[in-house]
Amino acid sequence: MLLCPGVGSGPESWPSLTGRGGLLGWYMRGTMGSDRPVDERNISLDDHVSDAIAVLDDAGVERCVVMGWSMGVTIAAELALRHPERVAGLLLVAGAPGDSFDAMLPVVPGAVRRFVGLTATKLLRQAGPVLDSVLHRVPAPDVTAFLLRHSGVIKPSSDPKAVANAVSRFLRHDWRWYFTLALALGAAPRQDLGTIVCPVTLLAGRDDVLTTAESMSGSVGALPQARLRVLPCSHYLPLEAPEVVSAELDLLLERVRSVDFATAEAFTSGSRSRT
Repeated sequence: MLLCPGVGSGPESWPSLTGRGGLLGWYMRGTMGSDRPVDERNISLDDHVSDAIAVLDDAGVERCVVMGWSMGVTIAAELALRHPERVAGLLLVAGAPGDSFDAMLPVVPGAVRRFVGLTATKLLRQAGPVLDSVLHRVPAPDVTAFLLRHSGVIKPSSDPKAVANAVSRFLRHDWRWYFTLALALGAAPRQDLGTIVCPVTLLAGRDDVLTTAESMSGSVGALPQARLRVLPCSHYLPLEAPEVVSAELDLLLERVRSVDFATAEAFTSGSRSRT
């Protein structure tokens, strides 16, 4: 399994993956100890897909199930579109396939949603040094996790220890760079997933203010192998419903095995000699 990260996140935001073997992933360029590119323009969708392929090649993995969360959905979807032979199945969680800013803020009229999202992100990038001085001095992770879980940002159904673990690293970002990454990846246009034939599962948060369920479902409505489940969660669905994520991942893996078996059987039967 390959985990395509959201901006500045990683496996610590997916407690359901704890203890699972065969998990691959990476941290986006310039985050969580990953080197920043010499040319800071090299953070486009093309670059992220190249990193995903490099991870698979380095591990000697020819084909696997690919997962994505938040803007990582754009990377996972693009990987499947460009390299379908490498992707056996897709688990897309709380993220739209491309055009991320148009998928944000459901309370904002659709005509200005992209403009509002882009403008807010650009302002936050300018405020990066101020955010660094504040967020790098935030109290202990346990206290911060408690505040987040009782403020509506992350729902109280999440596990306090898992939230504290994710938050402790997340708050240490270089925030100017974080929002630079978000702007670059968010510039990717909406993706046409019509050519994807592998099993696809989408998990959307009913109360997600960063990705609407409609922006996810609209891209896969016609796919023959797609499954959509909307949960009473926020954008941080992997932290709030890890048992559901785990169950849906198991179901996706079973669907992949069934498709592979049926495909192999069809080719085998078709190649048998007839008398």
